[in-house]
Amino acid sequence: MSLSFANLKPEDKPVVIAAGFLLVILLVGTVYTLITQGSAPLLSPNYLLQQLQTGAFLGLVAAGMMMVILLGHIDLSVPWTLAGAAMMATAVGGDMAIPTGIAIGVAVGLVNGLGVAYLRIPSMIFTLGVDSVMRGLMVWHTGGFAPQDQATPLMRFLSSEKLLGIPVAIFVWIAVSAVIVLILNRTAFGRAIYATGNREGAAYLSGIRTRWVIVGAFVISGVCAAMAGILLTGYSAKAYQGMGNAYLLPAIAAVVIGGTRILGGQGRYAGTVVGVTLIVLLNSVLSIMQMPEAGRQVIYGAVIVGMLLVYGRGRRVVS
Repeated sequence: MSLSFANLKPEDKPVVIAAGFLLVILLVGTVYTLITQGSAPLLSPNYLLQQLQTGAFLGLVAAGMMMVILLGHIDLSVPWTLAGAAMMATAVGGDMAIPTGIAIGVAVGLVNGLGVAYLRIPSMIFTLGVDSVMRGLMVWHTGGFAPQDQATPLMRFLSSEKLLGIPVAIFVWIAVSAVIVLILNRTAFGRAIYATGNREGAAYLSGIRTRWVIVGAFVISGVCAAMAGILLTGYSAKAYQGMGNAYLLPAIAAVVIGGTRILGGQGRYAGTVVGVTLIVLLNSVLSIMQMPEAGRQVIYGAVIVGMLLVYGRGRRVVS
C-alpha cells in the first residue's frame, strides 16, 4: 500500500488523500447515525443521490473556481455573480432566461479577466470589488426588496426533476465536468493554463498569450457561477438576494482539498470532484449532528488551512 502510494504522481496523491478523508467522513457519519438513530441513511442510494443533487450547485462553482486557482488567482465575485445571474434570468423569464443568466456570467468574467490581466490589479482585490458592484446593482434593480420573479419551467426541470431515476442536475454537472476535463487535458488552452500558473513570465516568453488565458479562465468561472445560480433558482423556485454567499468558501475549500495548488500550476479536476463530494457529505454529517452554522464555517476554514499545510509546501509541477 505504502509502495503504491509512493509511486503515485505528485498531482495524484492529494486525490487519494481526499478520497481517504471522504471515506472517513462516511464512516463517522454512519457510526453516529447507527448509534443515535439505529439506521445508516448515509449509505442509502437515494440519500446519496439527493446529496449529489445539491452538491451539483457547489460542483459547478468549484469547476470554474479551479480554472482561476490553477492560474494562481482567485475569484471572490462568485457570490453575486451567481445571485445576479439568477435574478436577471428570472426577471427576463421565458426562453431567454437561461441565456440572459449565462450572459451575466460572461460579462462579469470578462470584467474580472480584463482587470486582472491588463490592469494588473491583484485578483483578490479586483474580484472583491466587482462582487460589491454586482451587489449594489442587484439591490438597485430590486429596490432593496426580495425579487418577486419565479423560476421558469426549464430551470425547475434542470434542477429538480429526475431522468432515469437520477436528478437532472447531476447530469448537468457531469456535462460541465466533461467540458472542463476536455479543456484541461486535450486543448492548447488547458496546457496554457498550467504553464501560466507555473510561471507566467516564462509562459509569455514561450509565445503563450497569457493575458487572454487569464481572461478566458475568469470567463469560465463566471459562466459556471451563473449556471449554478440558474440551477439553484430552479431548485428554490425563485431567485433571492445573497443566494450565492454560502458557496464561496466551500468552493475554494473543495478545490484546495482536491489538491489544486493555491499558487497555481498543478491540480486535477478529479480532485475537485472528490473535494466537492467531501464538502457536501461533511455538511450533511454536520447537519445530522446539529452543528451550528458558525461551527461549520470554522471547520471549512480549518480544512483549507490544513490542506494548504499538507499540499502547499511541495514543488509545483505541470500536470
